[in-house]
Amino acid sequence: MPTRILPAVGDADAVRSVTTLLSQLPDAEPVAPVVDSTQLIDTLARLAAESVDELPEVVIVHERIGPVPALELIREVALRFPAVGVILVTSDASPGLFQAAMDYGARGLVALPLSYEELASRVQAVAQWSVGVRRHLGAGGDVFTGVGGTVVTVSGAKGGVGTTLTAIQLALAAQASGRSTALVDMDLQTGDIASYLDVQFRRSVVDLAAITDISPRVLADAVFRHDTGLALLLAPAEGERGEDVTDRAARQIVSALRSRYEVVVIDCGAQLGGAGAAAVEMADRALLITTPDVVAVRGAKRAVRMWDRLQIRKAEETTVVVNRHSRATEIQPPLIQKITGTPVAATVVPANFKELQSVVDAGRIHELENKSSVKQALWGLAGELGLVKAADGGHKAGRGPVSFRRRRES
Repeated sequence: MPTRILPAVGDADAVRSVTTLLSQLPDAEPVAPVVDSTQLIDTLARLAAESVDELPEVVIVHERIGPVPALELIREVALRFPAVGVILVTSDASPGLFQAAMDYGARGLVALPLSYEELASRVQAVAQWSVGVRRHLGAGGDVFTGVGGTVVTVSGAKGGVGTTLTAIQLALAAQASGRSTALVDMDLQTGDIASYLDVQFRRSVVDLAAITDISPRVLADAVFRHDTGLALLLAPAEGERGEDVTDRAARQIVSALRSRYEVVVIDCGAQLGGAGAAAVEMADRALLITTPDVVAVRGAKRAVRMWDRLQIRKAEETTVVVNRHSRATEIQPPLIQKITGTPVAATVVPANFKELQSVVDAGRIHELENKSSVKQALWGLAGELGLVKAADGGHKAGRGPVSFRRRRES
């Protein structure tokens, strides 16, 4: 059986060199190379959704791949696609880098400039390992048990547009439908999830920042289990400690959460830092919350353009959600879509703060009544995003709104 090999190489000259050698290997079936980390993860996710058998046995990661650094990318591939063997191609073949690559999940290292013999030897060994893992784990679905949960980030066009409320309700809807769900406060300096859910906590996301290998036990120690069943990973009580959560730490934390929970909802707030940017880049769905007013919509447009310039997220891969919507507003969702250049969620959230005031003031947002139009809209948004698992007509009795209704008042 041919060995399928997927090169992840950003440099044009390196692409030619790698593909030429791969085409000469016996029983090798090189596939079209991917040019950056985002394309690699998207390609593997698409193939895995069809079947594990569709995944390549070997992925070759070049040291100059971007925007995610090569070692971080290897860690994510190893966590999300454990039956895929990864080989790092690098000009630094020192024992220190070799050990680091193994620690991050690589199955081999090949030095530059490439030699046919070394590449052939490594590919053959890694391909045999991959085939053995798949045979041991059995059918395709078993390979990904507990791995590859859906990550959704929720960011604000500006402060005060309802980012945290949206994140909490999306997480509650997913949890109530039977999906194991983590809610993360990545608004590191001003995060309010703990206040909204009336939580007193000791540990926070900062406690994971310095840990290079986040095991399930370490993760469990940092997570607060809420009465609703949500697993909460909260922002630090001292905002200045948020600087300890680097983009690299954020990638490790998100990868660890993704491997343990079916749904991970991350509140990124309205200010973009390195950690928030890493989370948005890694997310399966990135939401940008706005209200239908000039200042907020301009903020949304500014955020979308910045994400695109920084190669964090393309406009077409970002979904804008309109909060506090009413028929009376001049700015309607189609105009927002035109201004921002992004898709706009079909579900809009009505302007009805009176429903929220008592539970917000009490710090008990999870006790918002099922008949609340705001809650019904946000749980409808969760349904639109595919975060809920249908059961008994689409809900679990007594734990949420009777239906996931889409509301558009236009």
